[in-house]
Amino acid sequence: MMDFLQTMLNSPWFSWVVLPLLIFFARIADVTIGTIRIIMISKGNKLFSPLLGFFEVLIWLLAIGQIMQNLNNVFAYIAYAGGFAAGNYVGIRIEEKLAIGTIMIRMIIKDLKSDFVSALRSRNYGVTILDAQGSQGSVNILYCTIKRSNLFEVVRLINEYHPKAFYSVEDVRLVREGIFPHHISGIRSRFRNSMQHHIKQK
Repeated sequence: MMDFLQTMLNSPWFSWVVLPLLIFFARIADVTIGTIRIIMISKGNKLFSPLLGFFEVLIWLLAIGQIMQNLNNVFAYIAYAGGFAAGNYVGIRIEEKLAIGTIMIRMIIKDLKSDFVSALRSRNYGVTILDAQGSQGSVNILYCTIKRSNLFEVVRLINEYHPKAFYSVEDVRLVREGIFPHHISGIRSRFRNSMQHHIKQK
């Protein structure tokens, strides 16, 4: 058995195909973890960031160790770089699905409808309204701080009541007090909101 494994490890097939693939997927794993870790640090998450950092460095050491042992293998270099690029994309996509953190939506609306504010507040979203002067007359500025998992629903309400409204979304690092609906994880929230929207269309 050991002879078979040794023969396989020394074969050109392993060196030029299997090993680069292993490096590629290892690099995807460590960069994905690293991307999520950086995003969590930016949001002030002190619990998972160190744990993710441990696994990130461990996987990176395994990948770079194979690179150093195969310096004449150009496919290993390509796999290493390709895994780094793919890992960034995968990490961002995973973080979007997790929908971690709190955001603030700033809306600038002309001729504000009271039904829109009522719709937000009936769902337990806190809304602060200010009177302002825009380039084309009087407007209202609305501030709404929400969980990222609820962004889909709030944007849907904006498009329903004020489809031409200007709005921007910003990350919020720290929140104290405030009014929020019961938190539902990002994937569950999006699924629930999609089902509600589909039922209303029918």
